[in-house]
Amino acid sequence: MTRPGTGHTDDTAAEENSAKPEIRLIETDGEVTLSIGGEQAMQEWERDLMWASADLLCQYGHDFYEVGLGLGLSALRIATNPATRSHTVLEIFDEVEELFRARHPELPPTLSIERGDFFQRIHDLPTESIDGMFFDPALDMEVWKDKELWARTMPQVVRVLRPGGVFIPFFSTRPELRWQYVDHFRRIHVERHTYTAYDTTEYTYGTSGNAYIQCFIKD
Repeated sequence: MTRPGTGHTDDTAAEENSAKPEIRLIETDGEVTLSIGGEQAMQEWERDLMWASADLLCQYGHDFYEVGLGLGLSALRIATNPATRSHTVLEIFDEVEELFRARHPELPPTLSIERGDFFQRIHDLPTESIDGMFFDPALDMEVWKDKELWARTMPQVVRVLRPGGVFIPFFSTRPELRWQYVDHFRRIHVERHTYTAYDTTEYTYGTSGNAYIQCFIKD
């Protein structure tokens, strides 16, 4: 499971075709890692980038949706923003939510967590029902490369966004717009941030440098 551009992994769809992976929270030497299927799914050093993405999302409305819970860094940031009226997180694995709730037993009243596969659920979401979507799943590389899948999926994402709403995927450590999304939006806002990962981080292009937050805006 890989995030293109950073390699992030914190899963939604495409697991239907594979065995259920082992999920663990690893805390060693001051490092916190969510491991899914033996791979680094997410690490706590990402906090500032997750918060920056969440804060950007919250500038565009009041009702938000997130794909992939992970460590919950962005979920809690979005849910506790004064602008937020509702924030729903879609997560495919029970174990990920259980680990999150063990660390955060009291959740903000604005936050709800649902179980499901994004590529199925997106078709059921009401039209123009949210102001923004934060997209942070970990998917197998063949899913990221499936042009037909993204051609079917992204128009559904645009459909559920209200006019002026935004789609923000996880940060990239390469300065290039992602082909999966770019053809479906006319306006795109990009922010550059610096980052320093753990020495043990395997999913970024280097353990320090520039990270890019891409915000796709619906006209």
